Amino acid sequence: MSKKQINRAVAKPFVKWAGGKGSIISQLVEYLPQDFEKQQNVTYIEPFVGGGAMLFYMLVHYPNIKRAVINDVNEDLINCYLLIKNDPEKLIASLREIKEEYYRLTTIETKSQYYYQIREKYNNEELTKEKRAACFIFLNKTCFNGLYRVNTSGKFNVPFGQYDHPNICDEELIMTDHKALQKVDIYVGGYQNITNRLGGKYNFIYIDPPYRPLSGSACFIEYTHNVFDDAEQEKLKAYCDRLTQEGCKIMLSNSKSLDDNGELYFVKLYNTYNINQILAHRFINAHAGKREKEIELLIMNY
Repeated sequence: MSKKQINRAVAKPFVKWAGGKGSIISQLVEYLPQDFEKQQNVTYIEPFVGGGAMLFYMLVHYPNIKRAVINDVNEDLINCYLLIKNDPEKLIASLREIKEEYYRLTTIETKSQYYYQIREKYNNEELTKEKRAACFIFLNKTCFNGLYRVNTSGKFNVPFGQYDHPNICDEELIMTDHKALQKVDIYVGGYQNITNRLGGKYNFIYIDPPYRPLSGSACFIEYTHNVFDDAEQEKLKAYCDRLTQEGCKIMLSNSKSLDDNGELYFVKLYNTYNINQILAHRFINAHAGKREKEIELLIMNY
């Protein structure tokens, strides 16, 4: 591929991700801090980066971001980011091999068998970093609805999505993301990882944690085998308070969730913050027929 082709491409997520922000970025950027684009030497931070829709948008559209810091608890996801940043050719070679094997299969039945073989390998075999990343991306592109879900043992358990010709190896996108990630520091672990990663005078932090269920009867989506319950939400709020004292600008997304008394949980929890409502489209759901618009909350300390 030519440099001209790479330069025309736009950095964007290389995986689908539950709760991804691609469909609502236009709303999110309306609530950036006043005069954000005029600030110099901005450090942009995401402690729950997920698929990175907001990250890549900000890197593309705000050249005043001189450094970014991303983190996620999902080790395999972060392994993909690190490979794309540091060694994209190895990842592409492994993905190309899987793509060619998958495309040679002529029926959905044989493609399904191949999917479960890769899933078994991903869950149970010791793999090189690039082969593990290739399996991760392949499963993401071919599993049901692009959902990432693990069981209590941490094993990926999403069924085959019956896709005939998915874009398993998008070489141009990987190389475009490679270029964008050169000014990004990448970490794996809990969100507290960012504490010592703050930049200079202007730190903007976008926080997109696992959402609280809309009601007590709803279920948590398990991005990892660790459940992000109310105790974790309260710890995160205390952490935001500490970052506020450090002078950081914070924007946080979460659900319009009710507590046991029927009151808005996050309005009470973040009662000293500014809170707005936005309309989100849920494109990834365990029940494909329930892809609906939902009201989400956008919580800011400015």
